Amino acid sequence: MKSLYSRLSIAFATILVILLAGLGIVLGQFFHLIDNEITKQVQLKFYYYLLFILPLSFLLTLFIGMRVIRQYTKSIDQVTHTAQMISKGDNLARTPIDDRHSNELAIAVNQIARNLQEKSILRAMEKERLKTLIESMGSGLLMFGREGSVNLVNGVFEKTFGYKRDELVGKTFKEIGLPNGIERLIEDVFLTEHVHECQIRIRQSYVSVYGAPVIGRHGNWLGIIVVFHDITKLIRLEEVRKDFVANVSHELRTPITSIKGFSETLLDGAMEDPQILRDFLEIIQKESDRLHLLVDDLLELSGIEQEGFQLHIREVSLSSIISDAKKIVSGALDKKRMHIIGEVDSTETVQADPDRLIQVMVNVLTNAINYSKAETTIRIATIVSSKGATIVVEDEGIGIDSTELPRLFERFYRVDRARSRDSGGTGLGLAIVKHLIEAHGGTVKVESEKDIGTKFTLFLPNRQI
Repeated sequence: MKSLYSRLSIAFATILVILLAGLGIVLGQFFHLIDNEITKQVQLKFYYYLLFILPLSFLLTLFIGMRVIRQYTKSIDQVTHTAQMISKGDNLARTPIDDRHSNELAIAVNQIARNLQEKSILRAMEKERLKTLIESMGSGLLMFGREGSVNLVNGVFEKTFGYKRDELVGKTFKEIGLPNGIERLIEDVFLTEHVHECQIRIRQSYVSVYGAPVIGRHGNWLGIIVVFHDITKLIRLEEVRKDFVANVSHELRTPITSIKGFSETLLDGAMEDPQILRDFLEIIQKESDRLHLLVDDLLELSGIEQEGFQLHIREVSLSSIISDAKKIVSGALDKKRMHIIGEVDSTETVQADPDRLIQVMVNVLTNAINYSKAETTIRIATIVSSKGATIVVEDEGIGIDSTELPRLFERFYRVDRARSRDSGGTGLGLAIVKHLIEAHGGTVKVESEKDIGTKFTLFLPNRQI
């Protein structure tokens, strides 16, 4: 494309040629009309003079004119070039400014370029922030344009539903193949232009779907946005809470019903028989002890789960912990003619809360005794390393089916409910064990084979005292 300077120079030269040609014609006509008093010799000399002066004047005028034009068009050509670069997206383009001459047009164009550059940087930052926010929000996001086609998808949605972004963008919600509940919600939002919510189940997960219209600043319809919240944990916590309330109610109801029933029987006249009175009172006492134990375990578990729960960590001897636990369960051992074997080195120590660790060992040993046959053996072994201490308790009991192992540490879960109740168990012992070991920063694992036995492995890491 020709510059402004080139176009003006050609125009100026053309005009100058036309003017000179016109002047020559006018002079020719003039000399043709004058008297013959001027001799031909003088005419000839005058023509020679014109032929010399006119080209010289033409060249001089052309040179001066081009210089003047160049001075005023150079800056305009530079501004034009800068404007063309800006129009192509190069916001870094600038027009050079001569300090000797004030060029307001160049200054204005440079200011426009700087403003565009700042806005471009700001827009890129906002776009990056929006992208980061959408990808980091933790919920699936799906946005439809006013035509009903997908124009925005985030990574959480892709992972939740197993789609690829390239497969979704540009398609309508009918073409994607979403679950029926989600399709109905999206259709309702499009039709009513109001917010709609629903909950659906996708495989093993629960998702809360929120759909809302997207309205512009001036009230114009831009499309809809659909957000998918994973509420699987909330649903499962709610189920655990319901199970917990139901189990507590059931566990409390049984002893209370027994106490109420036997006490009413006694008041109705059975207390006149000394033997019946004694038997019923023993049953009432047994149920009261069971009720007391259940309430104590519930309070203990609640205290462990509280945020302010603290352990009193110090270095303790493993042999003394296990010895104290054996003494506490010795009565149950003698009743079933069982015994515990396993020598523990008196020099082996662990960093733990001694009272809580004794509680853990008592619960594990009590569980092993309750679910073992009479005249069997419980083995205890310890392993101490630089990382921490491991305590292994292995019995020869009824064992646990592999399908029940994941639920073993749930509250009130019993492998054999009848046997557990007969032994006075509350179903909270192993739940307390798990919480106390995890409070120490350790882990508890269980291995079992049906009708062969069960092995508990407790690991306590070394901690800063």
